[in-house]
Amino acid sequence: MSPLVYYLAHLTVLAYALVGGVFLAFSDFIMRSLSLTSGHGGAEVMQVINREVFRWVFMTLFLGLAAVSLVLVVHAVFWLDGASATLIAAAGVVYLLGCFAVTVVFNVPMNEALAGMDLAEASTESYWSGTYLPRWTFWNTVRTIACGLAAALLLFGLTALSQAQHAQ
Repeated sequence: MSPLVYYLAHLTVLAYALVGGVFLAFSDFIMRSLSLTSGHGGAEVMQVINREVFRWVFMTLFLGLAAVSLVLVVHAVFWLDGASATLIAAAGVVYLLGCFAVTVVFNVPMNEALAGMDLAEASTESYWSGTYLPRWTFWNTVRTIACGLAAALLLFGLTALSQAQHAQ
């Protein structure tokens, strides 16, 4: 593995864990707290969060990890072999499918639906409590697990790579 990709992979372990930590906070207590607000408070806060997320470090990490994950998969498939190749490629695939694709296919459409809703309408409260909270949180938990698993797989892949290089 080239030194550049090697160091990038190490930083990616950290980035997977950071993004997973944000998702964990939402699944563990933020969404539950928002569900306990009165009236349309939770829906309103989530509308604001969904607008603000595009302006900060999180989105750079989230999108950047998709590109880096693809690089890791390609690098593992074409330039590595053995357990390290399998683990590193699996890490990238887990992030791309379990985090990035889940976000695009499930969470973003729900965020867009919520963004277009009028907080004064009863249908917004119904969507918020009956659909958004349980489904969004479920898919967010999938993203949390995927990020943790991707970090672990990449860490184990880098460890296997180091052990294989030392054995040579």
